[in-house]
Amino acid sequence: MAAARKPYDPADEIEPHILAKLDPDFVAAWTELMNSIPDPTYVVTIEEIRADPRILSAPCALDTKDHPRTVDMEVASEDGASIPVRVYYPDEAKHGPGPYPVHLNFHGGGFVLGNLSTESTLCLSMCEGAGVAVVDVDYRLCPETVWGKCFQDAWAALKWVRDEAGALNVRADSISLGGISAGGHIGVVLQHLARDAGVPLKLVMATVPPSTEGLMYKYYTDSPFPSFHEFYRGPVLAFSRIKWFGNLTAPEDKRGELRKMWPEWWFAPLKAPDFRGLCPTLVRTAECDPLRDEGEAYAMKLVAGGNKVAIKRYLGAPHTFMYMDFMKQKQQYDLDSIDALKEAHGVK
Repeated sequence: MAAARKPYDPADEIEPHILAKLDPDFVAAWTELMNSIPDPTYVVTIEEIRADPRILSAPCALDTKDHPRTVDMEVASEDGASIPVRVYYPDEAKHGPGPYPVHLNFHGGGFVLGNLSTESTLCLSMCEGAGVAVVDVDYRLCPETVWGKCFQDAWAALKWVRDEAGALNVRADSISLGGISAGGHIGVVLQHLARDAGVPLKLVMATVPPSTEGLMYKYYTDSPFPSFHEFYRGPVLAFSRIKWFGNLTAPEDKRGELRKMWPEWWFAPLKAPDFRGLCPTLVRTAECDPLRDEGEAYAMKLVAGGNKVAIKRYLGAPHTFMYMDFMKQKQQYDLDSIDALKEAHGVK
């Protein structure tokens, strides 16, 4: 008979300096989760995830396809691929008949995970709380699609919203966009593309955005940022998980080819050639996240470029705290999103 498994103890698994900073509510929930998993050391495969995406879904990931104020549509990307989008509309009785300001959302998931359910509750919260339409974009994922196509998909969605604003009952003169983690990365790339194309944006909301080539790091010490060194063995997003994403988005034997396909700064937005004349930006980071410092470094480059920038760090929070309803930081995050959108779009 196999020996009984020892209960998970965060003090045994999380380094003391990290444990001391993490919010106790998160530590308690993380401990419960680890004790509910038969083998916490097992690394799920991409094949298993594709067969059942719920394996790594957050509790907030709900299927809102049949919600009375959502409409599913498709957008043609640059190469002709069909990109699903879900449009969330505010309650007309509360917010009027429109046309509405509009916010494009790009979900997180390391360019590998995610779909139109991933951030559905966040989209609903922004839509109802701020009185804006929200377009959630189901951009193509790696490894099935070559990395970089996600930016083309996102740009196509932005162009579609502008071109079809009348039919969508949204305002082409009041557009914002953003996302979490990989979605934040997409958002800041679009920020530069929009500036260069003369497309005005009211706001970009970039949450815990990677802004370096971290997915290609061989060692955690390849990062120049202290938070990457401090939290490389932290919960939720350890360096081992970052490498897992990296092997699926930019395998070592494909990196040379990828670099020929796309501008260097698409891999690392910190390397964008010009930070002047960009739209207002809200950059939000998590204290206990290896990506914290590079996200804040991106914000400081925006400041140096003379742009309007707000920066907020959520103390005690890990990388994906905004998906965790039990955390007070998540509740504040939702309120901050609503306030930022209302201010940017002039909603009272």
